[in-house]
Amino acid sequence: MQSPIGLIVEERAANIGNFMVGRLLPFREKRAVGPFVFIDHMGPACLKEYQNVDVPPHPHIGISTLTYLFDGAIFHNDSLGNGVEIKPGEVNWMTAGKGVVHSERTPEYLRKQDKYLHGFQIWIGLPKDKEKMAPTFFHYDKSEIPVWEENGIEFKLIAGEISGKKSPVQVHSPLYFLEIKTKSAQKIAIGDRLFGEVGMYVLSGTVKVEGNDYGTKQLLIAKNPSLCEFETNGETIIYLFGETLS
Repeated sequence: MQSPIGLIVEERAANIGNFMVGRLLPFREKRAVGPFVFIDHMGPACLKEYQNVDVPPHPHIGISTLTYLFDGAIFHNDSLGNGVEIKPGEVNWMTAGKGVVHSERTPEYLRKQDKYLHGFQIWIGLPKDKEKMAPTFFHYDKSEIPVWEENGIEFKLIAGEISGKKSPVQVHSPLYFLEIKTKSAQKIAIGDRLFGEVGMYVLSGTVKVEGNDYGTKQLLIAKNPSLCEFETNGETIIYLFGETLS
């Protein structure tokens, strides 16, 4: 039987504004998965009262950025005039297009106390015909993000479209960023819903693929999305991302 796993990428440490993250993409052997060109796993970390995230103003061009938190808060400011606090479960989506400048910092009310931070920072490449579009910014409350259950498996579609579900996030190409949660051991066969390149990140718990266990801090990249089938060990949180058939 053909193995469904084409590459395993381990998190590598990187520093962003006084804060260490686990970098998943880009990787020397894999620069992108579909339109996903950059993924940082932030935390989980407990920051002391003297430790804060301070990513100063910096430019982006030709991409969209997605920030999604599990814990903590980040304050986003940009050259379009937006200033918004990102909280757990919310989606921050900024499309740079021809150019935008933004900063990301610990909110003022948290800067002098202990706090936690955990989440994803993701860059998504724009199609060639949209690389120079006017920059835009959207912020989505967690109540706007589609969630559903199938046979005891919980799904949340953070961005894109899959399985007849569609997130309100204003993406610019066919893609999906999907959260899967299980509370007990489950067998999940989702390959018939996937297309193109597919990445799977295990946030917590473990998954078994062809008798091998894979846990946290590993990004599994599918060789053939139609063979995407795995088992969870119980309480497990997984993220699948890639492109969909347009």
